[in-house]
This record gives sequence, structure tokens and C-alpha cells, in this order.
Amino acid sequence: MIHWHNDLEPEPPFIASTFNYYLSDDLDGYVEYDELTLELAKKTEGFLGYESFKSGNRGTFISYWKDMKSIEEWSKNPIHIEAKKRGIARWYAYYHSVISEVKRFHKKRA
Repeated sequence: MIHWHNDLEPEPPFIASTFNYYLSDDLDGYVEYDELTLELAKKTEGFLGYESFKSGNRGTFISYWKDMKSIEEWSKNPIHIEAKKRGIARWYAYYHSVISEVKRFHKKRA
């Protein structure tokens, strides 16, 4: 389920940033940075929402953004930069990310 910022579902087009990963065995500080970066992302202009899935050491985090400018601003956040450095150095055994434009959005209502 997507956690929309301010419970507002956006109209396309918008941007999805998908981060797929396998965690390493060295997770010292990971949980703290994970929580901190999410809270900071929520405060970034243009953040629309997120969803996250984890199974064992594999995960996917998708953040939704108003536009590429919003993602570019988020990428300049010093805490986010530090989290990426730590992730590369210790937390992730593997990762890849994809940024794509959402042109259509459908869902089944509960």
C-alpha cells in the first residue's frame, strides 16, 4: 500500500524512484538512517509518498515525487548523501535504482 503524503493521491504524471536491494550482514546504524532519511524525504518539497517491501535481506523502496527537480533537490540533502555512502560501504550487498515517469495510475479500492 502506498503511503501518500498528506493522504493526497496525486494525478499523473509524476515520478517514481525505485530502489531494489539486498542487505549485507553489517547493518550497524542502518535502521536509524533508514528512519531518518524517510522523515527528511517527507519534508522535501515535491515528495508525494512511498511504499516499501521487505522479505529477508531483500527489499524494495519506491518513493513518489512531483517532478525530477524534487528528486534532484532530495539528492543534495547531506544526510541522504551520507546514507548513500554508508549504504555502498557496508549496508548493501547489492542494489540498483530506477527513476521513471508515471503516466497512468490505477488501483483497486478496498
